[in-house]
Amino acid sequence: MNVAASSSGVASRGSGPLRIAITTGEPAGVGPELTAAALAGAAARWRDAQFVVLGDRTLVAARAAAVGVDWAALADATDASGFARVRVEHLPLAAPAEAGRLDAANGRYVLALLDRAIDGAVAGEFDAIVTAPLQKSTINDAGVPFTGHTEYLAERTRTPRVVMMLAGTSGPRPLRVALATTHLPLRDVADALTVESLVDTLRIIDRDLRRHFGVPQPRILVTGLNPHAGEHGYLGREEIDVIGPALSIVGAGGIDARGPYPADTLFQPRYLNEADCVLAMYHDQGLPVLKYATFGEGINVTLGLPIVRTSVDHGTALDLAGTGRADAGSLIAALDTAVAMARHRRAA
Repeated sequence: MNVAASSSGVASRGSGPLRIAITTGEPAGVGPELTAAALAGAAARWRDAQFVVLGDRTLVAARAAAVGVDWAALADATDASGFARVRVEHLPLAAPAEAGRLDAANGRYVLALLDRAIDGAVAGEFDAIVTAPLQKSTINDAGVPFTGHTEYLAERTRTPRVVMMLAGTSGPRPLRVALATTHLPLRDVADALTVESLVDTLRIIDRDLRRHFGVPQPRILVTGLNPHAGEHGYLGREEIDVIGPALSIVGAGGIDARGPYPADTLFQPRYLNEADCVLAMYHDQGLPVLKYATFGEGINVTLGLPIVRTSVDHGTALDLAGTGRADAGSLIAALDTAVAMARHRRAA
């Protein structure tokens, strides 16, 4: 394997097929079967990539059968040159898994999948990781404090600040929504917003849209925190004291970030048609609009990491697990984006 050092401290793979790791997520959820469904067309769709499926081999094969995928013919099958488009790395379940029924005994198994993917990406073994959904409660019930993928990735890669961005994947200018804060109680959001944090967040968005998505001059639209963007201070001063000063600082540095705009009027074509990303102040301010517009084809991308990570825009869908009725569209889009980002990264 040709692995070289990079300025980020993360090893990089210089040649050969892209290698994309997929964590199959919560074993009681839809992750294992969606992985099989998404990879069924891998040979035709991603000609320059190999996919390494991290999970329990027997579990994935059983769930593949639920979506009509011949997993035995797909996994580890080699072409005439000996290349396997899909390879399975077996990490055994801690306890038998039943579709739709959570079991805290498998909480640490889910984290083991994620740890393997992160370690491989940091070492340069994987060019990107794609994560199927996990169940936060199962991990916490297993005795491991866990807030979410985004925060865990930041901690494990020692990244001081990351940015959660959800994105649609269709159209000439896809809708992208990044978050200034992520999984916080609403009462804590205002205290978490500082000039420094917003400046760092806007710089990460600008940098990663350039280096991972090929956007030459990103235009970022920024929401206010309060109704009507504070109404000139009558409905709150965060726009005046925090958001406005942050925009002035990054603007002086050449970043095209505009606002703050009232969130209730920003999400309309007259603004979005000119934007490469919207920065919302908190989780449920921006994501309901994004998910309404793109659900089923949207993705989650963690910006600011030294590695490439994408994910689906939905949860574990326990009610659909094992039924064959879950839609793999979001996971396919996450794989598409991971491959594209890995290509940009390798070419840089």
